Amino acid sequence: MDPSESRPLTRGQIFGYGLGALGTGVYSTVPGLLLVYYMTDTLAIAAGLAGLAAVIPRVWDVVTDPLMGMISDRTRSTMGRRRPYLLLGGILLPLAFAALFATPSLSSPAAMFAYVLAMYVACATAFTIYAVPYTAMPAEMTRDYHGGTSLMSARMALMTVGILLGGTAPMLVKAAGGGAGGYRLMGLCIGGVMMLGLLGAFIGTRNAPQARAQQDPPKWREQLAIARRNKPFATLLVAYVTQLVSVGCILTSVPFFAKYVVVASGFASEDLVTILFLCLVVPTVLTMAPWTAFSKRVGKRSALLCSQATFALGACGLWWTAQLSIWAVAINTAVIGVGFAGTQLFPYAMLPDTILLDQVRSGMRREGVYSGVWTAGDKGGQALGVGVASGLLALTGFIESGAGQLIDQPQLARTGIALASSFVPACMMLLSALLLRRYRLGREQVANLESQLGQPAG
Repeated sequence: MDPSESRPLTRGQIFGYGLGALGTGVYSTVPGLLLVYYMTDTLAIAAGLAGLAAVIPRVWDVVTDPLMGMISDRTRSTMGRRRPYLLLGGILLPLAFAALFATPSLSSPAAMFAYVLAMYVACATAFTIYAVPYTAMPAEMTRDYHGGTSLMSARMALMTVGILLGGTAPMLVKAAGGGAGGYRLMGLCIGGVMMLGLLGAFIGTRNAPQARAQQDPPKWREQLAIARRNKPFATLLVAYVTQLVSVGCILTSVPFFAKYVVVASGFASEDLVTILFLCLVVPTVLTMAPWTAFSKRVGKRSALLCSQATFALGACGLWWTAQLSIWAVAINTAVIGVGFAGTQLFPYAMLPDTILLDQVRSGMRREGVYSGVWTAGDKGGQALGVGVASGLLALTGFIESGAGQLIDQPQLARTGIALASSFVPACMMLLSALLLRRYRLGREQVANLESQLGQPAG
């Protein structure tokens, strides 16, 4: 084990790494929150087709993410294996994001669908260049069981700040006059904030511990086989993907839920979306530290199970509170935010433990392999969530519209939106908790692995 990996990380290194999550949090939020809504209610693209445009690029990631993991594992440079891609992706992603919401006036919704699809594929590719190496870095930066949790806590705290900033996107669209022009200005502003966070991590990790490149990293199919043989990793990944279906479903539904389901509140739908985001993100930020402390007492898996149950409880409540008042919805959303903090924190805190297990067994440093498969699952889970939500809209007869048009949606469509915002994500989160019960890699097992890795060879 590299002696630098056993030294405590400095606050500057922890914060510097976390800045990248601010940028990725913004990116993960805005397309997930607004892209389908933008296509159906501004570009007049049918809900089923809009869902397809949102899902295809994330399916593309399932191929490119493991490939990116292999590339970063074998990279040799003066900046290390991972950081060159933080620089490249940190520049390309904000530019592609701005182009995504700058759809030109084309002749038909079909042509606009093709443009959005092409730009979202460009965004997905740029995000892969950044996110896969970024996710691999913690396993190189520290081997301490709770040190990894602290690093992930900083990451998740800054990610939630990014989510909060992304949640202001609907208000930016409204402030810029709404319609296509409002989305175009929003894309430029949010893209600039995103670039600051992404490049901040590149700068902030310049002195962080890093490992040397592998001589012969495994090919794409071998990576999947390696991940499958690592039972704790495979269990954690399947449970994480399942919970992301829940998150992706509820995130996609929020603008529709605010506009078509919540009883009259006196707020414009764009403002209501931002209010609900504040109710989600503020509790997420405030409870990140308590969740970390709680995990030190009960273990990461048990803490994750508790956070999943909290999230599911809050999601179920949205079915009833939507017909009461905006304040009832806000309180209920805050409960979801408390659970959301743990569901985002603990899987990433547990991931380095599964990578450590592989290193002890194989004697190899394969962080990129695991991060590539992990981020592919991350995006695949979110894509499934988007597909479920948009599929429900299409099946229940949701009517698309152009900018400025007011549509009275049928009751069945309103019911579909309510289901996609409440019971469907709650059921997926509970299924994830059931899958997680098979995970067996606690603090004692990790301590034993660390001691084995610390022994001299032979």
